[in-house]
Amino acid sequence: MVNDDKKTEERKTDSPAEEPVDIAAPDSAEQDASEAPLDPGSEAASAWAGGDRAERVAALEAELSEMTDRWKRAAAEAENTRRRLQREKEESVRHAAAGFAKDMLSVADNLRRALESVPEEDLAANETVKALHDGVALVERELLGAFERNGVARIEPLGQAFDPNRHEAMFEIPDESTPSGTVVQILQPGYMLHERLLRAAMVGVAKGGPPGAAPNKAGDETGTKRNPSDAPGEPGETIDETA
Repeated sequence: MVNDDKKTEERKTDSPAEEPVDIAAPDSAEQDASEAPLDPGSEAASAWAGGDRAERVAALEAELSEMTDRWKRAAAEAENTRRRLQREKEESVRHAAAGFAKDMLSVADNLRRALESVPEEDLAANETVKALHDGVALVERELLGAFERNGVARIEPLGQAFDPNRHEAMFEIPDESTPSGTVVQILQPGYMLHERLLRAAMVGVAKGGPPGAAPNKAGDETGTKRNPSDAPGEPGETIDETA
């Protein structure tokens, strides 16, 4: 009996140890099965086969083309809006002093009236009057120089064709030797701020002579340009390059 027990213990000791069970093995197997390619005979594979797949690809390409077109239009419209706002900002800065400049025109008018009111003989006979006259003339030059530095220019239309966009006709003077519609007298000079009219020149116009040159068309005399973005068309089709 003792020998039989020993043999039994020896058999137990000689038997190999049981291998541990891999618990994660089933999950990895399922993952490999999910990543495996579709069975050609399955329903999912047949949905992409033949005409169904071609129609799906064509639909996706059409959708991509439409979205690309929308993106381009939106980008162009945004760029046009940015440039338009930039131009409006620049214009507002350029013409910000329009009200102040217009108020100062009366000062320039009064200085000119003061200079023209002094007779030539008084300037030659009286040194004090001449010195005062020269001082007023210097002030006028300084004022006109400040106007010019800030974009304000005087309109001197004497001898030019009458332009209703810049001139205001106060009366007509019969003159057969001068082309009809020519400015022959200036009662009050006009002024421009950059390309905008601050004040029209008050003038006298000749009539009765040969036909004169036609005045400039509206929009040409002030140097204004037509904006291509104002042309009819769908917004966002093109980018405005005038900025």
